[in-house]
Amino acid sequence: MEQELVDRVVGSFENCGNERLKQVMQSLTQHLHGFIRDVRLTEDEWNAAIAFLTAAGQITDDKRQEFVLLSDVLGASMQVIAVNNESYKDATEATVFGPFFVEDAPEISHGGDIAGDAAGQPCWVEGTVRDTDGNPVPGARIEVWEADEDGLYDVQYSDKRVAGRAHLYADDQGQYAFWGLTPTPYPIPNDGPVGRLLDSVGRSPVRASHLHFMVTAPGLRTLITHIFVEGDPQLEIGDSVFGVKDSLIKKFEVQEAEVPTPDGRDVGSTGWARTRFDVVLAPASV
Repeated sequence: MEQELVDRVVGSFENCGNERLKQVMQSLTQHLHGFIRDVRLTEDEWNAAIAFLTAAGQITDDKRQEFVLLSDVLGASMQVIAVNNESYKDATEATVFGPFFVEDAPEISHGGDIAGDAAGQPCWVEGTVRDTDGNPVPGARIEVWEADEDGLYDVQYSDKRVAGRAHLYADDQGQYAFWGLTPTPYPIPNDGPVGRLLDSVGRSPVRASHLHFMVTAPGLRTLITHIFVEGDPQLEIGDSVFGVKDSLIKKFEVQEAEVPTPDGRDVGSTGWARTRFDVVLAPASV
């Protein structure tokens, strides 16, 4: 009876005119029914799952995407990235997008400041954008965003601030530089259903310290990635969304306040940090 039902549901998609949609729905049906049968799912558990998904939908809005968080903590986001971003020569590795990207972030010039009024240690970030043949990619668009030292993104505040995010363009030699903040660990939003799920299974919601990048250029594969802070203890504990890759761990060198900054900026008595991240973009066709 159980297998007969699976066969009937799979067969119901046979007349689908879209072959890819047909493949996806039939495979999804088989895996879903296989899971139900494997764990012998109870009706109470199924109803709890429906309630969980309903709650995830209810808390999602234009500033918070609970389903992205769910995908992230289950490792599904990273698996999709792995499937769609196969290694190519020395191209920079991709990682999770996260739920806090915002379109139309302000533009800054070379050496500008993305931090705005966000609190944290100033950090000078520089690098180049090249293709896998070593050619510079002038004009590559670089989107960057990050949390402040309290572990919050601008959109998590109620005052509509724009801070800790911007975009800039690589110069004629493919070089870029900007001021940001030294990343610090923070928990993903854990006051909703995903947070309750992690708590119930004894998992930490904390992400390793990171800075987000999205780099785009015509004819080249869009790169969505982060860089992580070498020596961050959270790297040993684990990243709650499985986003860390060794190639993305970078040294953030802390400088004393009296050490001159690359552009002569006065950082006061707080000190500052610097790091380098050279981006290599794969061809769009691979």
